[in-house]
Amino acid sequence: MTTVEIEFCLPCGYLNRAEDVQHVILESLGETIDEVTLVPGDNGVFTVTVDQETVFDIADDDYDVDRIVRNVRNSS
Repeated sequence: MTTVEIEFCLPCGYLNRAEDVQHVILESLGETIDEVTLVPGDNGVFTVTVDQETVFDIADDDYDVDRIVRNVRNSS
């Protein structure tokens, strides 16, 4: 069972980015993913985890939806 969690900084205005990533993941990988969850956070957080393994952290990398989806695909 593959679960994806997108934690995003609500005060930073990352909700739209989180929704975009969620949409593309579901559109591209929806048949292989069991769950994609949005988790509001703060302090600049924007991370994507697959089965509790971080595949993207905005603190370490530039935001790129295509790269994030590739990382999710490779980890699922």
